[in-house]
Amino acid sequence: MDKINEQELKNDFYKAVNGDWEAKAVIPSDHSSIGGFMDLVDNIEETLMKDFDDLKAGKIKPENDEMVEFKKYYDLATDFEKKENDGVKPLLPILKRIEEVKSFNDLNEQFSDWTLSGLPTPIDFGVEADMKQAKMNVLYVDGGPLFLPDRSYYDKENQQGAMLMNVFQNMAVKLLKMVGYNDAQAKNIWSAAERFDRSMAPYVLTAEQKADIENIYNPMKFDEIASKSKAMDLKHAIKELIGQVPDEAIVTEPKFLDNLDKVVNEETFNDMKNWMLVQTVTSFSNTLNEEYRQVSGEFSRALSGKKEAQSREKAAYNFAANVFSQIVGDYYGRKYFGEKAKQDVYNMVVKMINVYEKRLQNNTWLSESTKKKAIVKLKALGIHVGYPDKINPLFSKFKVTSKADGGTLFENTEKINRMVAEDNMSKWHKPVDRSLWGMSANMVNAYYSPTENQIVFPAAILQAPFYSLKQSSSQNFGGIGAVMAHEISHAFDNNGSKFDENGNLANWWTEEDHEYFGKLAQNMIKEFDGIDFAGQKVNGKLTVSENIADAGGLSCAEEAAKGEDDCNLREFFINWARIWRNKSTEQIKQLLLSIDVHAPAELRATVQVKNLDDFYTTFDVTEKDQMYLKPSDRVQIW
Repeated sequence: MDKINEQELKNDFYKAVNGDWEAKAVIPSDHSSIGGFMDLVDNIEETLMKDFDDLKAGKIKPENDEMVEFKKYYDLATDFEKKENDGVKPLLPILKRIEEVKSFNDLNEQFSDWTLSGLPTPIDFGVEADMKQAKMNVLYVDGGPLFLPDRSYYDKENQQGAMLMNVFQNMAVKLLKMVGYNDAQAKNIWSAAERFDRSMAPYVLTAEQKADIENIYNPMKFDEIASKSKAMDLKHAIKELIGQVPDEAIVTEPKFLDNLDKVVNEETFNDMKNWMLVQTVTSFSNTLNEEYRQVSGEFSRALSGKKEAQSREKAAYNFAANVFSQIVGDYYGRKYFGEKAKQDVYNMVVKMINVYEKRLQNNTWLSESTKKKAIVKLKALGIHVGYPDKINPLFSKFKVTSKADGGTLFENTEKINRMVAEDNMSKWHKPVDRSLWGMSANMVNAYYSPTENQIVFPAAILQAPFYSLKQSSSQNFGGIGAVMAHEISHAFDNNGSKFDENGNLANWWTEEDHEYFGKLAQNMIKEFDGIDFAGQKVNGKLTVSENIADAGGLSCAEEAAKGEDDCNLREFFINWARIWRNKSTEQIKQLLLSIDVHAPAELRATVQVKNLDDFYTTFDVTEKDQMYLKPSDRVQIW
């Protein structure tokens, strides 16, 4: 265990707990960060890579039909000689297909197949739960992706955006030349593509705007949606994709749709085509040769501060594990977590829910009617722990053509991606299957789904320092307990509180309660907004929902810890700081400040403890200390 600087505890809690570790920690050259979460990711990666090498060698036998197919796919993903021999040839037919589209008539004729093939378009269709009728899947209409990670990077005064666009340009031109375009052609394609990309940017929501869930829920009659474009036949496209033209769809980017004709028209057709070419050549990496993989990662490495690409072996593992995510997760969960731990953690979640219910009952600012509805929502909360009871049926349909039968990684990936797209479209106007997980069991993460009103804790996060039978109950509550309560708190943050117990976007608060909650949320925004970090400032509005969840989670977990016979609040708070230990490149810090709804890890550890009165008595913090926050400024919501 790393040393704790006792003197520093009162001035910088994060540094006191993690300073010794941070001084010794070295960020691997293929990483942008190292620390609590990332260490678990690395350990799981190492474990599963060894297992899957044994699977390839026949030392481990596939336990089910899905693992048989994964083995064939993994064989192809790690066949580096085959990738080198094929070079960029597998991508050329796709580029030719784009080049042969000469008009909007051509594009409209094949738009549905284009979508199912995963080719880029300025309008994207997807099927998800209706936020206001959450048990039913509906159509969503979205805008196409930009080259840079957020609209804010396109602002003229954003120097980082200009630098990143230059990096993206250099990468794109190299890739275009690698697939056969000469230097002049590649530069001309880029110029047109960038022009089109920049024409879209002013009409796209920023990360901060998307963080308010109501901004992305805009029901609209499909006739009206279709009328927004003279060039694109959206009715024809959607009829081929889902079998009919729906009465209505949800628009996530209303401003973009309103300006669609301005962006996509006969005059911009050539620019759009070149944008499609650039989006396509920059989207493929692990299915092609090593040189292509290295070049196509230049932008992401510049964005994250990674010094070099992952090894080809790691990249192949991660690519294959992502495609077969639920299969890999099921294998990991059953082998390394098991039913006994699953039940133990489930019981812990129930305990956290009971604590939350007690806090709601004792709440002093909610009206009785809102309080009762909040408890109804809490009691209806679904709990998923470890790994799903059943694998998503879609993954059972993945059939891989092996190398022996003439299969290639590129062709199999195309086939599987198409199956995923077709499956998504087939769900339109059908009930939502709430038994399916949105995360695989080998992912070091957890989430709350507002439309399903359920929390999910994959097996991968359920280990030290978050959770271990070797840790004290206070350490476990300061780790996984706070994470559990964090996810529960999402049901009552500034976004989650807008959904009822059935997952429907509905106003179940009294007007007075809603107004008071808004003031409390504003206090949380104020607490984080403008904090200096990595040469920039924290955006309190962007991070407010996660900060509310952190505050509620830490407060509820503390109450649960105090209910145990062996309660030790010192251990509780210290493990809270320990799980957020993180050493990152400046580049990834700055990127996350722009697009991530979470506050920086260091601040999650340090700022939130200041809001809890017990922190001050536990560490004897007074107004003379830097960790002190006067009582009137302490933000306590749940």
